Amino acid sequence: MRISELSRRSGVSVATIKYYRREGLLPEGRALNPTTVEYDEEHVRRLRLIRSLIQLGGLSVARAREVLEAVEQPLDAFETLAVVHHALPVPSAEAVGEGEGGGGDGNAGEEVAAGAAAERVEALIASMGWQISDASPHRPALAESLAALSRLGADYAADDLVPYARLATSTADLDFAQLEGIEDQVTLAERAVVLSVLFEPVVRLLRRLAQEDANHRRHDRRACGREERTP
Repeated sequence: MRISELSRRSGVSVATIKYYRREGLLPEGRALNPTTVEYDEEHVRRLRLIRSLIQLGGLSVARAREVLEAVEQPLDAFETLAVVHHALPVPSAEAVGEGEGGGGDGNAGEEVAAGAAAERVEALIASMGWQISDASPHRPALAESLAALSRLGADYAADDLVPYARLATSTADLDFAQLEGIEDQVTLAERAVVLSVLFEPVVRLLRRLAQEDANHRRHDRRACGREERTP
């Protein structure tokens, strides 16, 4: 297919396709003559993955290139997913109370809080028996989020987080059930991005809906209790 057809099939503009090609994200097509290049289905699939990484995953061109280079290596499914997960932006709490209590004492307090949060994360991982890489960016990100909560007076001990961690384990098992049987690395990487980026808002919204339902059920029970006590 010509580049115009590749653009139509992939939903990526011709100018963007040329940019991805210049940046080394998209392999060159087969030259038919000095002015005509032919592309195939592999280019369509590659563009779909590039869009998932950059537009959905929020990766820079440089980080997307790292993932694509890794996917081209003879990696197994475990290694492919690790590459994708560690390349994606890490959810992290925004700075809370930044600048409050200034001076050296404030900085020392922040360091103590950060250290305590990191200890809670390690205690949680040990309690769950999770196998987490030392290089995982999610360890410090979770510690940062717990430290931000502590600054707001909401302290969560490792034991408080265990029920949530169990739910997260169940969710992860459901995620990986969708990846079973996928042998192609490009397809696997694309699906991992979809699950990690696109499906996360779905999970958050399901939690919000469940909270709304729980609120209504508790309100109804309280209302029934008041009616029963009314003479």
